[in-house]
Parts: sequence; structure tokens; C-alpha cells
Amino acid sequence: MHSLSTAIVGASGYSGVELTRAISRHPRLRAVALFSDRWAGEAAGDRLPLSGPAAALRYRALAEAPELSAEVAFLATPAEVSLDLAQKLLARGVRVVDLSGAFRLEESAAYPRWYGFEHSAPDLLAVARYGLPELARAKLAGAKLITNPGCYATATAMALAPLLRSGLASTDGIAVAAMSGVSGAGRKASEEYSFCEVDEDLRAYRLGRHQHVPEIEQTVARFAGRCGPISFTPHLVPIRRGILATCTLRLVPGAAASELVRAYEQAFAGEPFVRVLAAERVAVKDVVRTNRVHLGVAVDARAGVAVAVSAIDNLVKGAAGQAVQALNAAMGWDETLGLDLLGG
Repeated sequence: MHSLSTAIVGASGYSGVELTRAISRHPRLRAVALFSDRWAGEAAGDRLPLSGPAAALRYRALAEAPELSAEVAFLATPAEVSLDLAQKLLARGVRVVDLSGAFRLEESAAYPRWYGFEHSAPDLLAVARYGLPELARAKLAGAKLITNPGCYATATAMALAPLLRSGLASTDGIAVAAMSGVSGAGRKASEEYSFCEVDEDLRAYRLGRHQHVPEIEQTVARFAGRCGPISFTPHLVPIRRGILATCTLRLVPGAAASELVRAYEQAFAGEPFVRVLAAERVAVKDVVRTNRVHLGVAVDARAGVAVAVSAIDNLVKGAAGQAVQALNAAMGWDETLGLDLLGG
């Protein structure tokens, strides 16, 4: 059985570490190169609990990544780094799975506002395939450039899209409050993410300007056929990992809770990583270190709204695990490969 030679760029970040673990146990992927300035020269087995050939790999400087030799490269790098590197690798015939936001939005004109830079490869935005298999599987087959969804976008779009597609909820007045663990900010040293600043605190941030907002609206519209403006409020909470998103939607008259639950069950029937539960049973602790999404929905009849709740691990289903799942889908493999041992 042929295994794809695989490189990970940005291998010492939280998502890069999760990628390394998943790929090292994937039966169809073979890690051949790891890139990290932070750990350059060190053996992967000295940093991570790995065995076999992956443990012997030594981290290489990021400057060497444009010349990497592999069939597929996972980019766990900032958006502007990924934008430049993906172009070079694709030109050399390397399949790319990018975990940044460099290729998530359809319109290049949206990048200055939401990501703070001019997009230098607008032609690739039409080539990129969105790597959220549960909502976008049909276009993933054979993809050469996979753009991995954002963590907030994954949790929120999966909660909203089936309900809007069903016609049971309105596109007007959607409000989302989403909470993320500190690892969502990445592996960096700064005062605002230090223990003394984060512990025993809860804060909202990037109000009205979070970069995942247009991605959420775009993803929901693709799947549901419609999506209005979404009021999105992210919060930082003092846990290591995990996202809980609470989404409020206006119900159409007469919509019943059982119909909303059925919309989820129909949309995600047979999905190996999705579980539909009672809304109050959806909890971060049940999905941490797994590639699962837990979803639930309840009706607040007095207010005339549905309250949809979703939980994911921001580093797995929100990043590395989803990237592996999307590549599996693109290759026509079982989507659970490399992810089936993530038991939480």
C-alpha cells in the first residue's frame, strides 16, 4: 500500500504538534520532513511521544520549506506565510493543506479588511477547496489545495447551516457567543495570554471584527443557500483547549424542537465525527482531544428563538484533525484514518 510522503511546516505550534501525532499513526501518510525554527536541529522523538521513523526526524528551519520534497505538505503557519509558501509548493507539484486563513475567503477584496493584507494570489482562491467534509465534501475529491476551516467557523457553521437550510429559522438576527480555550491564540509568549492574566478571568475580544465572521457567513450560505449577517462575539476562557458556541436564531412560526433536531440528524446522518445530543448535554470536556463535533438545539418558546450549541476541540476538529480528515476525503480514503484512536 502506497503511503504519501508528508511534510509539516510550523510543526512546533499547537496545531503542528497535533498534526505530527496524527500523521505518525496514519496508515497512508509517512512523515518525511518537519519544519520549525523553534526546535530546529532537535529530534521529533525528543519533543513528542513518538515511535518509529517519525521519532528520528529532525526539525529543519522554516527557510528550507520552499524546497521541501514531499507529496503533500501541511502548513500550520500564519496566513501571510502560507500565502507565499503555498504558491511555491503548488508550482512544484506538492499537494497543500493550509491551516491558516490564506485561502478561506472567496473574494480577494475581503482580505485587507479581515486579515490585514492584500491577497497576492486571487486565482488560487477559486482553486482552493474548503476542508469541512460534513458541509463541503462534494468538492474535496482530488483537491490539490485544501483550505482548512477556522476553529470558530467549524463550530458555528455546523450549528447554523442545517437549521437555516431546513427553513425552520430566519436568516435575520443571528447572534453567536463562542468561547475558546487559550490555545486558540497559538503558541506565543505575550502578557495578555500569560497565566496571571488569563486565570480566573473571562473576556470578549475582537468584537465585530473577528476574521472568522465572513468565513462563517460564506460557509453557511454555501450549504444552506442563504445566510444573513451574523453578530459574532468570541470569548477567551481560562481552559487549555476547546470551543463552545451558543447560537441564537429566530424561529419561523410553528417550528418545533423535534423538527430542529431532525434537521441535524438528517444533515449529519452517518457522519463518523458528529453526535447530536440534548443541547444541555453538549460539553467541551466530551470532545477534547477528539475530532468529534457535539451538537444540540433547544427552543426558547417565550422568546421565539432556537438556541443551538456546539462543542469541538479547537486543535483537533478545529485544526489538525480536520486537516487530516479533509485530506482523507480528497484522496478517497476512509475519513477516520489517523483519527480513529482519538478517544478523548
